[in-house]
This record gives sequence, C-alpha cells and structure tokens, in this order.
Amino acid sequence: MSSPLMAEFPELEELSKEDLEDMLNDPIYFQSVFHSLPRVKALIQAQTELGMANESIAKNNLALQDSLYTLRSETKHAFDEAKALETRWKELEREQRELYQRFSSSFLLLRLRHATTAQDDLSEALASEFVKSTPLSGGVDEFVKDFRAMRKTYHKRVIWGREAGKADWRD
Repeated sequence: MSSPLMAEFPELEELSKEDLEDMLNDPIYFQSVFHSLPRVKALIQAQTELGMANESIAKNNLALQDSLYTLRSETKHAFDEAKALETRWKELEREQRELYQRFSSSFLLLRLRHATTAQDDLSEALASEFVKSTPLSGGVDEFVKDFRAMRKTYHKRVIWGREAGKADWRD
C-alpha cells in the first residue's frame, strides 16, 4: 500500500488496513501509536529539554533578580546624583560668568566713565554751593583745597578712560 501518508510515516507500513481504521475510530489507540513514533518521541524529548532549559534559565533569572534590583537602584541613585551635579555645575558656571563679568574690561571702563561723571557732578555741586554761600576767609581755603582734590581725581579718571579706550582689550 503506497500513499503519501506511508511515504511520510514509513513506520505505519507495518500496520494493517484494519489497524489503521481502528486507529481512526479509537482516539486512545491513535494516541498510543502516535506517541510511539520515533519522530514524535524526538519532538517530545526536545520539548522536554527546552522546557527544562527554560526552567533553568528562569531559576537563574530569579537568583539574579535581587542583585539586579539592587544594581538598578544604585544606577538610578547615581544617575539622579549626576543630574543634580550637572544642575549645580550650570549654576556655578552662571555665577562664575556673573563674577567675571564684573572684572571684564568693558564693564570696568563703563564703571570708570560713570565714576568720572559722578566726580564731575560732585565737584560742580561743591562749586555751586560755594558760590551760593557767603564765603568766610577760612572757608575759601578749605573750598579751594577740596575743589582741587575733586578736580584732580576727575581729570585722572578722564585720562585713564581715554587711555583705556585706546587699548586693545581682549575679554
């Protein structure tokens, strides 16, 4: 008896036609013959081995679970700390820029110009006050001394500002 079934399962050639019909009618007989086939036995054996390997891997994963959770926690803590330090770094850089900005040549020159203007205003206010008041003999000497000191400071600042304006500053 040659059929595609017999070609694929040569083990069934030993069975008679009645045995094959009984196998179709009796599920228990079919199961016993089916599970006795070498290919099915090999598949069941491979499935059993894969199941045991899978179980072994699962046990190994469970054994590593606590250490992995600890490592995850430590990594998260280190990452959070790194983020906090990065934020602190940015704050420190900003503070440093603000501090250095006060000592930049352009800022210092600006401060010098403001101080020069303030010094000029102060000496002019002193002169106006002197003109408005009634001068006493001792008051004139005191005024001249104070006024000369203020104007000297003013002119020094003007010269420094002029010289600083000519310089090639590199911030």
